[in-house]
Amino acid sequence: MNDRYDAGYGDDQYELVGYDEYGRPVYRQVAPPQQPQQQYDPYAQQGYGYDPYATGRQQPVPPYDPYAGGDTGQQPPTPSYDPYGTGTHQQPAGGHSPPYDPYGRTATSGHQPRVAEQTAYIPQQAGPVEEPLTQGRGDQGDRDYRTEQFAFVEEPDQDSEDVIDWLKFTENRTERREEAKRRARARVVALVVVLALVAAGGVGYLWYAGKLPGLSTSDDKTGTDTPVAAQKRDVIVVHLHNTKKGGTSTALLVDNTTTNQGTTVLLPNSLAVSGDDGATTTLAKSVDDDGSSGTRDAIDTVLGTEIQGTWRLDTPYLQNLVDLVGNIEVDTNADVPDPDAKTKGAAPLVRKGKAQTLSGKTAVAYATYQASGEAQNAQLERFGQVMQAVLRKMTSDTQGATVTVQTLGMIIEPPLTDKDLGAFLAKLAELAKGGDYKTAMLPVQTDGTLSAQASGSVVKNVLGGTAKSPDKDAAVRVSVQNASGTKDNTEKARVVLLNGGFTFLEGGTASAAATSKVVYADAADKANATEVAKTLGLSAGAVAKGQVSGNADVSVVLGQDYAPSSS
Repeated sequence: MNDRYDAGYGDDQYELVGYDEYGRPVYRQVAPPQQPQQQYDPYAQQGYGYDPYATGRQQPVPPYDPYAGGDTGQQPPTPSYDPYGTGTHQQPAGGHSPPYDPYGRTATSGHQPRVAEQTAYIPQQAGPVEEPLTQGRGDQGDRDYRTEQFAFVEEPDQDSEDVIDWLKFTENRTERREEAKRRARARVVALVVVLALVAAGGVGYLWYAGKLPGLSTSDDKTGTDTPVAAQKRDVIVVHLHNTKKGGTSTALLVDNTTTNQGTTVLLPNSLAVSGDDGATTTLAKSVDDDGSSGTRDAIDTVLGTEIQGTWRLDTPYLQNLVDLVGNIEVDTNADVPDPDAKTKGAAPLVRKGKAQTLSGKTAVAYATYQASGEAQNAQLERFGQVMQAVLRKMTSDTQGATVTVQTLGMIIEPPLTDKDLGAFLAKLAELAKGGDYKTAMLPVQTDGTLSAQASGSVVKNVLGGTAKSPDKDAAVRVSVQNASGTKDNTEKARVVLLNGGFTFLEGGTASAAATSKVVYADAADKANATEVAKTLGLSAGAVAKGQVSGNADVSVVLGQDYAPSSS
């Protein structure tokens, strides 16, 4: 068979250069002499190894022999692309063609090896064994490759997913922090708004209730929007009987359940009250003569109160009470001498000073002490101090306070019971512990009558504001004040009024006045005032509307024109 690809056929020249590892000859193509100019053959350039950017030098392409030996699948090796021009990298036989260059250059563009240095193979022969790519650049024996000559495909790193997850976690945590900050700011703003609304509401309520300082103009309101006359009070009168020296001390224990305020109102013994026969008497005499029931009614009449019960507290029971509560502390205002002292100048039983601890015995001595020349009001104030100190130390538990009262073994006068007294004292004890308790002295003039100051500060504000209105069939109470300059005119007027069916109240003595006056405060008492003037022999022109004392219906001022003989 004539094989057109046999060695020596055509213009291609080959020479034997050696044998491969299988003993087959290896030929090398001999480069043809340089042609002056090569004509362009469009069809001859379509073969393998076409280089459109070549400068006239083209590598010979071995013709394809479909009938050549068993190596029909073998293709001659082609030089691989070397971007740095370090040499020609032989591609194994049967490999793929060089990659496509989008700029129209093949992988063999760039620095091309000389044709004479290429090794050609006979088509019938198997491709040469791929030699290690160790040929160096130029004349070097080993090739030196650098990492930048190759494109590396990065293997997926296991840590990359961890880094991504960490970045996501950090981003999410940052977002959560920002969201928490936004929520916190929103809560702060909401809290400020709520506090502002509450403050505004509180100020509005205080303004509406008239409790703002400087804005309250009503004299009928004290600490509440309920008028003082309509406030509910529980009142008990307590009489301290001195079993050794004699005499009594009287006070009203007031629990204002509307304002939650407790008060001890001290009543001087000189207070003028009406006796059982309608005659004027003092509080001290009423306690001795009329007893608890009569005195309670007399106080109600004078002060306009409604007393629920009477607590008789003898000095031995006061001593036991102080011992039961565990001693008391009082800011004493005087040295109390020891009555049992044998020698003169002995140490006092009670010393003057702040926060003095008093036992039952010393508490009784201080509560009943009245120095020589002192008014009874001084002793009454000491009694008030002891009572408030006892309430501060007493239990505020109702059952416990009741047990304390029962332990004393006192005789409780009806309608008051030991349970009622225990519950009442427990409420006052709670107020005293909380600082909502005070002691007030009822101002009484030297003649025993109540002044306008007493009516405003104590009778009106603490006890209800006005005297108790009498029943329809009760006698009209007439207060008589002598301004005529004649002392006997008071007694003469008293007899005339009592005979006329009126209740006489001693009003004391005033500076001399020329004319007499008959004054009424309530329009309903105008007729009574006219009748009083007629009874006393005064003209109708003496009757006028005005201010009267707190415990009277009609007030009379006897002037120099008063003539008792005409009445």
